[in-house]
Amino acid sequence: MTKTNAMRLLDAAQIPYSVGEYEVDEDDLSGTHAADLLGIDPDRMFKTLVCRDERGEHEVFCIPVSCELDLKKCASAAGVKRVEMIHVKELFPLTGYIRGGCSPVGMKKKFPTFIDECAQLFETIHVSAGQRGVQLCVNPDELCALVGAEYADLIR
Repeated sequence: MTKTNAMRLLDAAQIPYSVGEYEVDEDDLSGTHAADLLGIDPDRMFKTLVCRDERGEHEVFCIPVSCELDLKKCASAAGVKRVEMIHVKELFPLTGYIRGGCSPVGMKKKFPTFIDECAQLFETIHVSAGQRGVQLCVNPDELCALVGAEYADLIR
């Protein structure tokens, strides 16, 4: 397997991680499906979602794949009035990642990043390695430190 940019950044920061790979089903890109294929608790697998606030600035939110983003809580965490999800067609030009392969590590630009506080319940969590079908298993505190993230209550 080829190392992704996210893996190279974790290596450079000397943050330990493991990799899980699965066969991508183009008909089901859901994180819960990926968690099932890897035999991982969906509460420990996090999806990375990008939003835009009322000023046109972007924020990144990582939440368990089994949960839904609460936009009011996200806005509060980011210290803005409101946020909305960006359109999927905006994702690649903005982050360098595609839907189903968006990682909080190694985006084109550094955005304010928030990880749901439930990540602190686990020794490790899983996030995308930056391509579909590849997940990184990493300590949430080390991930937060690397991407400059804050923990916050983000889910419904």
